[in-house]
Order: sequence, then C-alpha cells, then structure tokens
Amino acid sequence: MTTEIHPTAIVDSSASLGEGVSVGPYSVIGAHVEIGANARVMAHVYLDGHTRIGSNCTIFPFASIGTQTQDLKFKGGTTHVDIGERTVIREYVTVNSGTEDGEVTRVGSGCLLMAYSHVAHGCVVGNEVILANCGTLAGHVVMDDHAILGGLSAVHQFVHIGRLAIIGGCSKITQDCPPFMTIDGHPAQVRGVNRVGLQRHGFDEDSMKNLKAAYRILYREGKSVTQAVENLRAEFGDDAEIRELIEFISRSERGIIK
Repeated sequence: MTTEIHPTAIVDSSASLGEGVSVGPYSVIGAHVEIGANARVMAHVYLDGHTRIGSNCTIFPFASIGTQTQDLKFKGGTTHVDIGERTVIREYVTVNSGTEDGEVTRVGSGCLLMAYSHVAHGCVVGNEVILANCGTLAGHVVMDDHAILGGLSAVHQFVHIGRLAIIGGCSKITQDCPPFMTIDGHPAQVRGVNRVGLQRHGFDEDSMKNLKAAYRILYREGKSVTQAVENLRAEFGDDAEIRELIEFISRSERGIIK
C-alpha cells in the first residue's frame, strides 16, 4: 500500500510516515513525528513534537497529539509522546508531551481514547486501556493494562490505577485504585470486585471468589490497611492475583482508595 496525503494536509518534509499511512484534509504533521505503517490520520488532526504513532492506529478529527505540556514547570528541552499500535484516538482528544527534558508520555497498544479525553504530561497508560468521553488524566498518572476510566471522571496527578480496575463515570480519583476493583463516586470509593471485567478476561470462579474475599478483608471488616495486607498474605499468599493486589498496595505512595 502506498502512503496517501491529501493535498490540503501540511506534512513536514522531516516527518516519517510508514507504508500505507493515510493523512486526511487539513491535518498538520510536524517535523519530528513518526507514524507507523497503515495508520489512518483523519481530517483536521494536529500532530507535533517528538511523537511516535504506532502502526494501525486511527486518529479522528480535531485530535491534538504531542503538543507542549500544560505544566508551568516546563523549562524547555526535548520531550516525547509514544502511542502504541492499534490504538484508536477519537475526536478532540489531547495527549501532551512530557515536562522534564527526555520525559515521555506513553499510551499503550490497543487502547481506546474516546472523545475529549485528556492524557497529560508524563502519564503511562498500559495496553487495551479505555478512557471514556471527557475522561481526564492529570500529570504522571499510571493506568495499568485493561483499566477503564468512565466518562467525565478526573484523576489527580501521580495516581496509580491498577490492572482491570474500572472507574465509574463522573468520579473524582485522588488516591490509588487497586487492581480488579470497581471504583465509583465523588469522592470515589471502592464498591466491589470488577466481576464483569474479570469474566471477560477469563478469570475462573476460584480466582473471583478469592478476590471477593480480599475485598471484604480490605473494605468490610474494619481493619487497617496493614492488618488487611497481613491477613491477605496469610490466607491467600499462593494466589497470583492476591499477590498482585498486595504488591500494588505495598508500593502505593498516595495510599489506596478506601
């Protein structure tokens, strides 16, 4: 397949476009942008900065990717955006470049960033993550694989959202969200285990039963986090998902949502 660039698009001669890339009307692509094979850039898209777009991505109209961080601490330097393959970026999505020299804002493969969602400087978004409409990540947020952020939800800077966690719409997230859990509210609370998400990803009944027990220990028995973790380690130390949950809690710097 040949690369197709609409006559009204502006593509810097230094940009790198892979085989089969299509660029729609009135899109602008800057000098340091790299676009992988068979990616589709629709009309009125703006790609700037040191930005890499993976193969087979689709970027819808009016998305703005790789622009300068909104962080007032930015003092110049070379910063980056890296988007994995097969990611879909819908209308009016913004993904900002890093703040510190060399810093990278990353979005993984197979993600869906719905309309008006925002990924700020230094965020690390895993694979097959979904940001629903107007979902907003402040700087340096980490979202692990298969996590979902509901529409109109906002995540405070430096928050960590665990694997297969799902956050309900209009939620306010100020602390870390443990993996496998359902989080909802303003302010947000953990409401239970993400059973539907676990089923979709092939978790068996024993694994889900153990995670439900872990939820009760963490959130329903009045234990401190330290006591709950000790309990989990003693009762479920051989379970891979419980070990992942314990490790997430142990590494948390902002504390987990209660």
